[in-house]
Amino acid sequence: MRIYHNIEDFEKVQNAVVTTGTFDGVHVGHLKIIDRLCELAKENNGETVLLTFFPHPRMVLFSDDELKLINTKNEKIALLEKAGIDHLIIHPFSREFSRLTSVEFVRDVLVNKIGTSCLVIGYNHHFGRNREGSFEHLKEYGPLYGFEVEEICAQDVHEVAVSSTKIRNALKKGDIKTAKSYLNYDFGLTGIVVKGNHLGHQIGFPTANIKVLDSYKLIPANGVYGVRVKYKEYIYKGMLNIGMRPTIGGTEKTIEVHIIDFERDLYGEELTIYIDSWIREEQKFEHIDALKLQLEQDKRAVLNS
Repeated sequence: MRIYHNIEDFEKVQNAVVTTGTFDGVHVGHLKIIDRLCELAKENNGETVLLTFFPHPRMVLFSDDELKLINTKNEKIALLEKAGIDHLIIHPFSREFSRLTSVEFVRDVLVNKIGTSCLVIGYNHHFGRNREGSFEHLKEYGPLYGFEVEEICAQDVHEVAVSSTKIRNALKKGDIKTAKSYLNYDFGLTGIVVKGNHLGHQIGFPTANIKVLDSYKLIPANGVYGVRVKYKEYIYKGMLNIGMRPTIGGTEKTIEVHIIDFERDLYGEELTIYIDSWIREEQKFEHIDALKLQLEQDKRAVLNS
């Protein structure tokens, strides 16, 4: 997959089969679009082109919006490469770009810059200034500018139409099962191990405190989770706590992972945590011994899962 960080860097390809959107999560609905994209490219001896944007448009247009994203930019790149895209354009989204009308976006970007021969979009896709453009507009523009257009219906899971918003809401509630069914992969957090207060060592459950470097990355609901931890090329089972640590009077939210049967200094190292299951809500215990007893139960739950 070739990656372009500005549409100006892209050179037209023959029979470009194109899709565009934010693609946060690269979930099962997105994969339905990409699968069709790849199918059409193969039929027409063409190449697939996916145009997406960074930052997310809502982050630019609504600066007070507390939007957090399912994927970091690097995570999204990896998922789209795995999905089989030939060309990925990640264009910087700005207020100036947002002012393009729907016809300007089609004419200047999709046709003149990319050379679109076929456009595949998701259900209820909107584009251009104030989201004025729709599938109906594209059906009018297609014959005018020489490209075909196809709309893919929403992907249903358990009779629910999948969307990035629904996945974000599930993660915010700690509903890992629903999020995973919509994503079709395990939601992950990648960060650097930083120094903590060493309480875990004192009670027999040493933890690695994780600092997620991408501030826009969505952090799931406070609570305890069963996880797998990737360190270098190795995978370990673990238990993750996200929250305020009320038992010891914590005042800041932390992300701490206990890696089962692992003893090593990890300060400064990068870990990726794949969340498998929700175990319980974060709670305040009367004393440290009660917390330790609960952690033993949590560990058994993780090992038996």
